[in-house]
Amino acid sequence: MMMGSFLALSKGKFNIWVFVFAAVTSLLLQILSNMANDYGDSVWGADNIHREGPDRAVQSGMITAALMKKGIKVIVIITLISGLLLLFSAGGFSLKSAFMKQGFLIFLAAGILAIIAAILYTNGKKPYGYIGMGDIFVFLFFGLTSVIGTFYLHTLTFDLKCLLPAASCGFFSTAVLNLNNIRDIKSDILACKKSIPVRIGRRNAVYYHIMLLLAGFATAVIYLIISFQSFRQFIFILTFPLFVINAVAVYRNQDAKKLDPYLKQLALSTLLFVICFGLGILL
Repeated sequence: MMMGSFLALSKGKFNIWVFVFAAVTSLLLQILSNMANDYGDSVWGADNIHREGPDRAVQSGMITAALMKKGIKVIVIITLISGLLLLFSAGGFSLKSAFMKQGFLIFLAAGILAIIAAILYTNGKKPYGYIGMGDIFVFLFFGLTSVIGTFYLHTLTFDLKCLLPAASCGFFSTAVLNLNNIRDIKSDILACKKSIPVRIGRRNAVYYHIMLLLAGFATAVIYLIISFQSFRQFIFILTFPLFVINAVAVYRNQDAKKLDPYLKQLALSTLLFVICFGLGILL
């Protein structure tokens, strides 16, 4: 969301209401995803005594599964409302506007798919998170769709070059999920949750993690080479040591509990990367 807004601003386009509702909708999707995962993993048994991460709400008994299910339904409704306000803020409330004629239904469908994907990650008869497809969902929805979608809603135009910084966000978001799955590999094996680390083993999952971090930087660099205006654009490279620290920690720490702080560290590093990248293309 933030990356898409920075890219739009660099093109001289910015809609404050698009920024606000995109931020709210993204936050709600993240909350929905977390709640659905909490509920789904408790039902499927991934949240067991062998899980190394922090206790979840249903697992710890802080909330019943039935109440969590009701909460998910409420968040779905609120997310839909926020998403609709986002679309209306982009194209205006006039049914005669170009956006309302051409893009509204496409973006509405994409938003509904994002909600469904967030729920079905660990829910349903065949949750795709349990067959190792979560990485694809995160890359598509928290990377490509989020960035390109936000850029379009600001500018009402597409720019294929923006797929590169969108991919950067997708790679880093996928790395967060991969790190989470590396931490939970033991409990996931017992629950028959075949995440990528379970499928390829911890050692290869660490190499995959490093590859994701490098790919995130590589796509950003390629974008700036194509769109080069000033070396100030490369200010985001100052965040590279933070990702190196994360990669080294994942490589060295065999104790799953010691990986918890690096989940937050990676998320914050990604945020700082986006801010520095945005400032670089605006200066």
